[in-house]
Amino acid sequence: MAERGITEPTPIQQQAIPHLLRGADVIGQARTGSGKTIAFAGPMVQRCDPTVRGIQGLVLVPTRELAIQVGEVMAMLAKPLRVEVTLLYGGRALGPERNALHRSHIVVGTPGRTLDHLQQGTLSLKGVRTLVLDEADEMLDKGFGPSVQRIIAGCPTDRLTALFSATLPEWVRSAADRYLRNPVTVRVDAAETQIVEIEHLVYDVPMAYRFDALKTLLSKQGDDPIIVFGRTKHGVRKLARQLEAVGFSVGALQGNMSQNARERVMTDFRAGAVRVLVATNVAARGLDIERVEQVINYELPESADLFTHRVGRTGRMGRSGEAITFLTEEDAPKWREFERNLKRSFPRQRWPLDGAKPTPPPVVADPREQQQRRSAQLASPRPPARQSQAPTRGYQSNHRSDQPQRPSAPPQPAAPTRSQQPAGAPPPPPMERRQAPESPSSQGQARGAKRRPEQVAPSPFAEGRWRS
Repeated sequence: MAERGITEPTPIQQQAIPHLLRGADVIGQARTGSGKTIAFAGPMVQRCDPTVRGIQGLVLVPTRELAIQVGEVMAMLAKPLRVEVTLLYGGRALGPERNALHRSHIVVGTPGRTLDHLQQGTLSLKGVRTLVLDEADEMLDKGFGPSVQRIIAGCPTDRLTALFSATLPEWVRSAADRYLRNPVTVRVDAAETQIVEIEHLVYDVPMAYRFDALKTLLSKQGDDPIIVFGRTKHGVRKLARQLEAVGFSVGALQGNMSQNARERVMTDFRAGAVRVLVATNVAARGLDIERVEQVINYELPESADLFTHRVGRTGRMGRSGEAITFLTEEDAPKWREFERNLKRSFPRQRWPLDGAKPTPPPVVADPREQQQRRSAQLASPRPPARQSQAPTRGYQSNHRSDQPQRPSAPPQPAAPTRSQQPAGAPPPPPMERRQAPESPSSQGQARGAKRRPEQVAPSPFAEGRWRS
């Protein structure tokens, strides 16, 4: 820790580490960016015996990005003690993870991938001594709850269990009673204190002017990294393409991306190659990104707890931060609910319009939608090919396609029947009987009969000029 410049523990580390080292279960609540990861990573590494094979520590986290971040901190602390750490998360092959589990002591993983290894028999949790649920309120929620419960069932009952999060509603404490034994609650720098320390700017913006307001804020910020939060995956992709179309350096982060694409976006954003990160709530929890001094809530999240986690991406570890929130006409009831849950009212102001007309966002094409349309067109059945009308029976055409065709005669009107004749009209003339055309053989015989004998050339055999 001293090599990383960590010489003085934060309040959550100072209070939680002693309880964990003596083997007590802990419920830790502290603001985002307060050092919770080191608070449970240090004791977990200390409790591992590198001479014993098998998994002795397990950390469950909700997102892949958080798993990578926690794994880096864990590996930094475990390397001097020769303790091996393995990451388990989706979006990559199972083979390398399976091979790494044979020599690992600590696992940091997401619930889905950890449960996959557990069901396939490549992961054994019988030797787990320390279990940590990071972002515990989300881990015990309906989405992850069943998987987490099955994973915990595979751990020994005499283990040490710790829950850490920036937000811990009462239902989380009730659910934790099934997994913890006489836990010690450590509550330091809770979410309400964090919100007071971060400067909040709340703007009432008409929906038509929201994109213009976002462009104005991004232009004023300079080169500092900014996180813009949206609500849906499709909306985040679309907003990122619109900002890129008007000249901003933008990266998008949402759950439908491949793991390689997600890691590439985060690497570019941390390195400064991408200035603006447009993300869903997948980036709201646990990610520690340096120099992020501004967070913009382009769209409100679903709950006040998610709002707390979003704004916690700035103002970390005592640094200054600014959180800007856009409110449209439809967001007013939800915002009042947020203020009641957070027990604080935020000053609001109207976004200055100055009589200008709103500029519509640029129209951008979604490559995913285009690919889906092309796939649908290829998969749809083709109409049957038009077949040419077969010739009538008994007729054999000698017409060649490269010869001009003689125009056909217009059809003749049919003669009226006897019932259709007007009264007093003379009867129609009798139809002439046509004679059938002569056959080619009869025509040849007739032509031969008319030919005179002197016109027939004498045969050379008759004159004896040719001999057999």
